[in-house]
Amino acid sequence: MSSAARMIGKIVQTGSLRLVLPSGETRSFGDGSEETIVVRIADVEAERAIVDDPALKLAEMYMDGRLIIETGNIFDLLSLLRRNGVRKAGNVRLAAKTLARAISTQLSSRIPVNRNLQNVSHHYDLSAKLFDLFLDDDWQYSCAYFEPPGISLDEAQLAKKRHIAAKLLLEKGNRVLEIGSGWGGMAMYLAEAEDVDVTGVTLSDEQLKVSRDRVARRGLSNRVNFELTDYQDVEGKFDRIVSVGMFEHVGVGNYHRFFRKVASCLDKKGVMVLHSICRTKPNFTTNPFIEKYIFPGGYMPSIAEVLPAVERAGLLIKDIEILPMHYADTLRAWRERFVARKAEAIALYDERFFRMWEFYLAVSETAFRHDRLFIMQLQLARHQDAVPFDRTYIAAREAMLRGFEARRAPLEKVQF
Repeated sequence: MSSAARMIGKIVQTGSLRLVLPSGETRSFGDGSEETIVVRIADVEAERAIVDDPALKLAEMYMDGRLIIETGNIFDLLSLLRRNGVRKAGNVRLAAKTLARAISTQLSSRIPVNRNLQNVSHHYDLSAKLFDLFLDDDWQYSCAYFEPPGISLDEAQLAKKRHIAAKLLLEKGNRVLEIGSGWGGMAMYLAEAEDVDVTGVTLSDEQLKVSRDRVARRGLSNRVNFELTDYQDVEGKFDRIVSVGMFEHVGVGNYHRFFRKVASCLDKKGVMVLHSICRTKPNFTTNPFIEKYIFPGGYMPSIAEVLPAVERAGLLIKDIEILPMHYADTLRAWRERFVARKAEAIALYDERFFRMWEFYLAVSETAFRHDRLFIMQLQLARHQDAVPFDRTYIAAREAMLRGFEARRAPLEKVQF
């Protein structure tokens, strides 16, 4: 039996997978309880690479067109492997690779400012046309909030902004800091919803250009300002601080520094909302494909890794909300949109790049569906009375914000 067949045989017990080997031999796995996924490995070297380092090489062989999905798609394959338990394929050699990567992750977790700039640029300074292929009209590149279930991606991203704005307890005239301002959608929403002044910081040149242009077109330049700077270099006091989808890039070794900066910038009666991917326990390593090709330096913490830094900074934890499946649904929507515009993605870069991003969106969705990843929304304050003592205010404020949304002038499609 080939080495790939032996490895797959250890994993796939339920579902149905047919593997076509480079020799032409076909092997079937599973209990036949689902539609059969047919996968072909094109050459012996590709088979050897996948067996030697599946965490990285499965992705690379798919990117190179040497792992071919003949029936089904890459999400179907990854989901099948995750549900059956990919760790069953472990051996001493793979354990050694995992340990080496864990050590590398811990060493790289203390990311200096200039390294963080390089890491952010690697992902967010890609062509704006790429993100236009799959994001909603407001270009929200973080987990949407599918409440109520079944709403569209655009509606869910609006619901996310509404939910966060409600937790911020904004008051007219507040000074708001947004750490990781993306393409400006959250800042514009807050400024218009509550008549506040927003300063957004980013390390992406491309995001800065787009967000400044959007604010100018919207007539909000007097209330919304974006700066190309690291959060550590922000000066002054703010009534509110919000950070959505940025904390994953801070690095576990820098959490104390991050929250000390938040505490120094947050007014005594201020409130912060942090929206971040989390996991159920420390992982010590990052998916090697994601680290190499998508988010170098990224790390998804457990709540237990975050809270000591919050407490040491003197901040009060006022609310923790867990959103368990919303990112899986967001990623599915992104992947379906991206795949539907495959020809445009290939024209923009090439077919290998398309497969790389398809794999990224698929493997990320499977992680949220099967690996106990989730979104944490953490509400912080410096003063005990900064936030009401019950959570009924959130729904009440969301109802008010829906009224604002009904009156709000429609957003222009993002220009790039």
